[in-house]
Amino acid sequence: MAVCATRTSKPLETPPNPLRIPVSDPCSSRLAIEIADRQDLMRVDQARISQAVARILSDAEITSGELSIAIVDNREIHELNRRFLQHDFPTDVISFPFEQEPGQWAGEIVASAEMALSTATEIGWPAEAELLLYVIHGALHLVGHDDHDTESQAKMRAAEKHYLQLLDVPFPEAQDQTSNST
Repeated sequence: MAVCATRTSKPLETPPNPLRIPVSDPCSSRLAIEIADRQDLMRVDQARISQAVARILSDAEITSGELSIAIVDNREIHELNRRFLQHDFPTDVISFPFEQEPGQWAGEIVASAEMALSTATEIGWPAEAELLLYVIHGALHLVGHDDHDTESQAKMRAAEKHYLQLLDVPFPEAQDQTSNST
């Protein structure tokens, strides 16, 4: 698996094909994870984010494909939420699945660092952990998890806790009272 991290102010490309990783790119191995940190509000632990999503993809038997992760501010995620989901407000995380075939796919996760900072302050845990939770939530959606009813929400929350626990990130009780929207 290749993990590629970049910091860029270039606007996100739009679905249905936002991934533009050239064949000759060193990040274009069987499973490439590209992270673009597009905000200046907080430090982003790209290694930990990559480790979490790589584990989720592996557990889902995703062996080939590309995942693009963008860490943005509220202004940018608000625009994407309005443009692609017709929701006129900032949100925590949005995931976009693309070209999904057995064992191979492409997808994009966009997470708001600004929302993570705000929510983390409210519930009393590190903003880096809240942002990691957003990315895990988006990745779980990309591999087929749902959270549209009480039962699927409970399964999603259990999976989020599982992947955070694998990274030694404790899950605060207060977070159980909040909801992620993707």
